[in-house]
Amino acid sequence: MTNLRDKTHLVLYTLLAAFLALIVFEWGMNFNGTSGGGGALAGKVNGTPIQYQAYEQVYDNLVDNFRRSSPDADITDQLERQLRRRAWDIMVDRVLLDELLQRYGMSVSDEEVLAAVEGPNPPMIIRQNFTDSQTGEFDRERFEEARMAPENSDVWVQVEEIIRREMMVRKLERVLATTVAVTEEELGDLLERELAAYRAAFLTVPYAAAGPDSLFTVTDAAIEDYYRDHRERFRQEPSRSLSYVFFPAVPTTRDSMSVKTELAGLASAFAEAGDDSSFVSLQSDRPGAFDKRYTRADFSPAAAEAVFGDGLPDPGSVIGPVADRSTYRLIKVHGSGRGDKVARASHILLRFDSEASGSRSSAERQAGELMQQLASGASFADLARTYSDDTASAGNGGDLGWFDEGDMVPAFEQAVFSTSAGKVTGPVESPFGFHIIKVTGRDDRFVTCSEVVRDIRPSGNTLEQVRRTAAVFQIDAEDNGFGNAVERQNLEPVETGPFTRDDAVPGIGFNNQVTRFAFEASKGKISDVLQVDDGFLVMMLDAVNASGYRELDEELSRQIRSVLVDEQKGEALEERLAGLRETHQGDLEAIAAELDGATVTTRDSLRLNGPATVDPFLLQAMTGLSSGQVSRPVRTADGRGLVALQSKSWPGGPDLAEQKSIYRPLLRNAKTEQLLQDYFAALRASADIEDMRRL
Repeated sequence: MTNLRDKTHLVLYTLLAAFLALIVFEWGMNFNGTSGGGGALAGKVNGTPIQYQAYEQVYDNLVDNFRRSSPDADITDQLERQLRRRAWDIMVDRVLLDELLQRYGMSVSDEEVLAAVEGPNPPMIIRQNFTDSQTGEFDRERFEEARMAPENSDVWVQVEEIIRREMMVRKLERVLATTVAVTEEELGDLLERELAAYRAAFLTVPYAAAGPDSLFTVTDAAIEDYYRDHRERFRQEPSRSLSYVFFPAVPTTRDSMSVKTELAGLASAFAEAGDDSSFVSLQSDRPGAFDKRYTRADFSPAAAEAVFGDGLPDPGSVIGPVADRSTYRLIKVHGSGRGDKVARASHILLRFDSEASGSRSSAERQAGELMQQLASGASFADLARTYSDDTASAGNGGDLGWFDEGDMVPAFEQAVFSTSAGKVTGPVESPFGFHIIKVTGRDDRFVTCSEVVRDIRPSGNTLEQVRRTAAVFQIDAEDNGFGNAVERQNLEPVETGPFTRDDAVPGIGFNNQVTRFAFEASKGKISDVLQVDDGFLVMMLDAVNASGYRELDEELSRQIRSVLVDEQKGEALEERLAGLRETHQGDLEAIAAELDGATVTTRDSLRLNGPATVDPFLLQAMTGLSSGQVSRPVRTADGRGLVALQSKSWPGGPDLAEQKSIYRPLLRNAKTEQLLQDYFAALRASADIEDMRRL
């Protein structure tokens, strides 16, 4: 019931609200139209021009809004693209909304606007800017003061136009609501969904029960027919595919030593600094690293030894620079103590598939064999490198470094913190598999400190050397072809596969330079050398797909083949279930006994609007049954199934006539919203939208 009440607002009103939510009185933006004035265009919607300046203003305001809400966050390429897409959608939706309001002849007089502003329930833009955050009450006095202020006179004209638009949308809502009818059947279905409770049994059988894929034949022609018949499912934005070679910019030993030397030069000044927060903010790549509490778990093993290796460090001492992964850390100790439990451990992980027969017992048996080898003196590190399925730690002999209590899954953590340093325990089962664990260290010390952290980055000379290497390849690729250059220089090219303008580029991520090249270059074009976060790229545009549909490539063919195999399996399962249903007169347990992988579950007090614990297709089939009835075979998300409805009840004995009177207006509002959603979606789909932005 609550969910339905929440849907009584209109989608167009929501779209408008999202637009209005960005507006505060100090903006001073011209909202009197998207096409006023001259200058470059961002695009056109059904011939109506959208000025680039207006689009940029909306984008800038979105950025300002983001910075107010997340002052410490960066505007990444990905976020910029998302904000620009949102700004563009706002501009397009404004044009379409204007067209819709015009089509229905919606108008609001000055007198109506004034009456709404002075009434007890003012429009949204007024309420959201003049509602007391403490009481939630509209502050009429503060609003009138702002409204009458001479400096707000120009802005107020724009606000009036926004209010006029809001009121036109409300009028449109009322007009369309008169075309919506609610039937008794719809009300009955809704009451069942909201108020009824069911007891039912559900039989599910997966596609795998029909046999292996090899038993079912799918021809290339069938795949092509499916692609042609369901082409609209594969509609997409225009896409591009790239090949590229990445030239990583890795800091040299000289770069590392330069950072260390520079940081060491700050040690004395750091020790004498009276205001650590200011010193750290000015000197550190981690400006918030002051007044911290650290244990060994906050450092790499080698760095932890430098900090804690000689006992509790003295207050006032400066430790470092200490190399820690890709940084150097200069640590000023404020105090130290004991009480924080940390441990260091290595492990050998043996994964298993819980759904594959024999997988678990095989992994457990192998774990036992490894425990015997360890007991006979085998090297834990050597066994980890050979047998561990945790590839991230296997290369380090299974070493996981130091970690706090609470960092690991419970079973693993309990085993570690109940085992003495130097001992081996296991096998221990966790959601990841079986672990054989060697505890290599225990500690309880901590330090409170501030620190200056410097990232070890490639120097300008290092970057230039890598850029020159990339440039040599780029020239070779332009002169002799990308493939020839790759082969001649023995490089490893990467293929992105298709991606759209709004997608992350596979293997690269969100990068405006890369996307711009991909969508502005011609097929076969070689890019300039492009600098990215960790190095340089040289790319070739492999393929252009401007059709608006995904191409029937190898990957899509594989996906369609899987769909067609499942369809054949589903037909076989339906035939088998129908026969067993008749044979066993709807006894689900007896039917399941004759099908591999079939399961039967019973649900009591099941509500249609409750948590999704049953396949939705089975739930839908259940609503059409009478008590004691068993459904025909039903398609499920992963195969086929049957439903046996045992009973339906009305908890609390509600007065259904009274409930209908409550739900009727709610359902009408929801249907009105759906009508507008469908109408607006159709309007957008049929609109001639010309995007002229250069992203």
